[in-house]
Amino acid sequence: MRISVLTRYLIRAHVGPFLFALSAITGLIFLNAVTQRIDGLVGKGLPWRVLVEFLVLSLPHTIALSLPMSVLVAVLYAFGQLTASNEITAMSAGGVKPRQIMMPILVLGLIATGAMLFFNDRILPESNHRLKNLLVDIGRKSPTLELREQVVNEIRTDAGLDRYFLTAARIDPATNRLEEITIFDANNPAKKRTTYAASGEMAFNEARTDLYLTLFDGVVHEVQSDRVGGFQRLFFEKQIVPLRNVGNELDRRLGGTDRSDREMGFALLLENARQREADLDSLRTENQAKGLEAVRLALGRPTDQDTAAAAMLVREQSRGRIPVQGSGTSLLAGDAVTQGVVITSRTFATRGGALSQTANRYRVEIHKKWAIALACLVFALMGPPLAMRFPNGGIGLVVAASSGIFAIYWMGLIGGESLADRRVADPAVTMWLANSVFLVIGLLLVSRMGRTSTSTRGNGWDALWGEIRRRLPGSGSVGAS
Repeated sequence: MRISVLTRYLIRAHVGPFLFALSAITGLIFLNAVTQRIDGLVGKGLPWRVLVEFLVLSLPHTIALSLPMSVLVAVLYAFGQLTASNEITAMSAGGVKPRQIMMPILVLGLIATGAMLFFNDRILPESNHRLKNLLVDIGRKSPTLELREQVVNEIRTDAGLDRYFLTAARIDPATNRLEEITIFDANNPAKKRTTYAASGEMAFNEARTDLYLTLFDGVVHEVQSDRVGGFQRLFFEKQIVPLRNVGNELDRRLGGTDRSDREMGFALLLENARQREADLDSLRTENQAKGLEAVRLALGRPTDQDTAAAAMLVREQSRGRIPVQGSGTSLLAGDAVTQGVVITSRTFATRGGALSQTANRYRVEIHKKWAIALACLVFALMGPPLAMRFPNGGIGLVVAASSGIFAIYWMGLIGGESLADRRVADPAVTMWLANSVFLVIGLLLVSRMGRTSTSTRGNGWDALWGEIRRRLPGSGSVGAS
């Protein structure tokens, strides 16, 4: 009964700090991610539902990074508070060993790891895929209907190939009427065509893909490129300017693009990796067979398996077009076959390198998803003894220790991913190096928990600095005189 009550107490002590840390860290990462992509959303005239969808789909990626961090922050803060208030000492006096206190936290870390594995396998890939499709669809959308008064509005047509610049003194969004219009055609710098009109109207076609500007009482100024200094002015009462493929409707094409490695779950990643590796093995077998075939043909010993090349060689020799030397060896045929093998080998090298790179990238993503998930368990193991060792560190210790651990962990993860992607080292080593290092540190700290002082006297930072100095090489202890 005592352990059950203690377990509930420890869980309650961690829930608040975990939720606060998760909200704060997720918010910071989320704002940074949205800021980087805000340029692609401004001026598009997007409805609020699309903006909400963009924000919702951007959350899973940030949660995948912030959840392991929140576990460490919550454990450091909760155990720091328990140690500073002598609750750990009281528990030890009641017969509960510090390592027993860690068991509920390790169970919570294991639950967080399982939740992260499910999240990385099901939720994160699908949200990444839908977010990519949404950004692609938004990128196709043109801001034609968002023309603003008394500013230069850039209009791109035909998938961005043609550019126009339009200004209007007044735009009535209710009637789509414009006044005092100037349109500069930037598609042909030699002509420098500029159109001025007193008024105009704009309307879309039925498909809402093409915009038609109907201009009234205007003039066109155009430079003549066929003669030096040539210039002409064309006056008109009414002119229609078609602008193709500038529709302002958001064309949603969900599921229309292929999935990258970050848009796949474990099963799909493993399937694609095995498929690429099978294709690579088939390519190697085919290349080896062609090399053996070339050797047999060069020696004049074709077999029934050497279908095309052998039949051509026999046919050409029978017609006397290729001289036969010795036991049927043909230098000319051998040269042709050798050239074919060289070309095939080069093709194999290029295609094989691409297949190997793709398969390796899928394997790296699998290891990364597992490594990030298991970081929750590693941090749950390392946090309690670290907080108990420096009981008076307070919030400063939580911020400093968690920031340092996060920085080292993510640098190791990103560096390991880069090395694995370039096939400098095996992903099974590089992607797990950071976890392994912190796991060893956690086990060492846990092994010394029985000797950890829980006194509240003194300053936590002084204790931390003294511990670091004591463990530095060459720093011997000085005895008191």
